[in-house]
Amino acid sequence: MSLAVSQRVQRVKPSPTMAVTALAAELRARGRDVIDLGAGEPDFDTPEHIKEAGIKAIRDGRTKYTQVEGTPDLKAAIIEKFRRDNNLEYSASEVMVSSGAKQCCYNLCIAVLNAGDEAIVPAPYWVSYPDMVKLAEAEPVIVSASMEDGFKVTPRGLEAAITPSTRLVFLNSPSNPSGAAYTRSELAALGEVLLEHPGIIIAADDMYEHIYWAEEPFASFADACPAMRDRTVTINGVSKAYAMTGWRIGYAAGPQSLIGAMKKIQSQSTSNPCSISQAASVAALNGSQDCVREMNQAFRERHDYVVEALNGLPGVSCLPSAGTFYAFPDVSEAIRQTGYKDDIAFAEALLQQGDVAVVPGSAFGAPGHMRLSYACGIDTLKEAIARMSKVLGKA
Repeated sequence: MSLAVSQRVQRVKPSPTMAVTALAAELRARGRDVIDLGAGEPDFDTPEHIKEAGIKAIRDGRTKYTQVEGTPDLKAAIIEKFRRDNNLEYSASEVMVSSGAKQCCYNLCIAVLNAGDEAIVPAPYWVSYPDMVKLAEAEPVIVSASMEDGFKVTPRGLEAAITPSTRLVFLNSPSNPSGAAYTRSELAALGEVLLEHPGIIIAADDMYEHIYWAEEPFASFADACPAMRDRTVTINGVSKAYAMTGWRIGYAAGPQSLIGAMKKIQSQSTSNPCSISQAASVAALNGSQDCVREMNQAFRERHDYVVEALNGLPGVSCLPSAGTFYAFPDVSEAIRQTGYKDDIAFAEALLQQGDVAVVPGSAFGAPGHMRLSYACGIDTLKEAIARMSKVLGKA
């Protein structure tokens, strides 16, 4: 006998990126030499001074519950980070810590969205945004941004998507999956549109802020649009910049009323983030940032190789990006040339015939593309490109 589950959970699907990673691991367990370019996880180890801070926290007995919204010392480090890096001032009541930036996003959706509300999600999008909106019983409104627009939503496209039901807008810069980043002037232009709609909240996901190499300095939405500060929740974390994915620490800053509502959600779901991870995150944010710069340089070198190599494959076109560790090539011509049905079948062929795991663009709201992660060494990437070339040559 099967037991019924809620309509809410039936509206959502499991994370496609996690599914690809799981399938790659399963094939490896069977003895296949699979190169996994599906996972969004740095291959670097967590820097030693951060690990030592976690070990010291254990030895010092910092293994008890903390405040739901994070320890005072971590919140102080986050406040200083926003001041130092983003020219943003926050009080302790405007900051909270969660078990990953994903939980921050989810808390925000549950805290502000009602049934019938709409949330604008620019595509290509991080796979979890639409489903988080659905779990809040609201409706995701997908606004497609083409390669011609640099995968960035335009003010005209944003304005056209806004309705009286619009409550939330997601902005992810640099973007997972495309690596595109909005300039300060582009953010200001979007802010001009949103200023005319005072009931809309902005979720500014800056997770890849420090994996960035555009000529213009990184700009956070609340800094580029100071008039929107009181309607913006800025979300970030330590997972990507400090190679701390498994430590599960994200944080958010914004108006006290919204942060307070998010704290209430967290208090009834997970309570505080891991105390040990919080101590390590203090060391990450307050310590030397040389490790961040070193990892960023490596990602930049991999980016340059991968983009050039992908553009050398038949039927593949890839824009250079401003950051992250993802390439998001258009493979629609390669799909046509090889006769595969769609990007899902194309990705399956790369896995089954070439032992290379990528994520189809459909998972990100951009059919005809694929996302591959270059969070692995150059030699691995060269082998992956060689295998992809063979698959394309065979078909």
